[in-house]
Amino acid sequence: MNYLAHAYLSYHDPAIMTGNFIADFVKGKNWMKFSPAIQQGILLHRAIDEFTDHHKATLAAKEFFKPVVGLYSGVFTDILFDHFLANDATRFPGKELQEFAQEAYNVLNTHQPILPAAFERIFFYMQRENWLVGYGTRQGIFQTFKGVSRRAKYLTVPPEKTFAVFEANYYALGDQYKMLFPEMEDFVKIYASQHFSK
Repeated sequence: MNYLAHAYLSYHDPAIMTGNFIADFVKGKNWMKFSPAIQQGILLHRAIDEFTDHHKATLAAKEFFKPVVGLYSGVFTDILFDHFLANDATRFPGKELQEFAQEAYNVLNTHQPILPAAFERIFFYMQRENWLVGYGTRQGIFQTFKGVSRRAKYLTVPPEKTFAVFEANYYALGDQYKMLFPEMEDFVKIYASQHFSK
């Protein structure tokens, strides 16, 4: 799952959302340095990733990208799931995506003092370029693919090729999202009931 999905699965809890956003930038046991509420968000993020990585829909979606990008297929799969979530009218009807994105940016700005430096640099561009809304457009996905290609040390495939895979298999990939996300929501609700402090 990518940024939009992790934020959405925080269900409007500011501390959980912040932890969910920064989790990839908190290594090992460093999560223990944060407040209990932020810790819950970090650990939820890790649980979501574990569930997603082993789900049959994710494995099927990755197969479309593997011939082109190999082990980086998971990165592109995470991004495309955000695209389909952004366009899911059952979860973001009307202008709710724009409103949700602004809510998320406001939450992160409020928690700016605790943001890891590496995430803070990314958040600057995320907010300025409105990534969370941009994931909903094909142009936004292409720009995100370009960013991955620029940052990935061992990825030499031009973004046009990965985007062509996305375009050619658009509806099949959308079907994998539809299979995954309701089960992901159920997983998060059960996880929260078992692990979050009341």
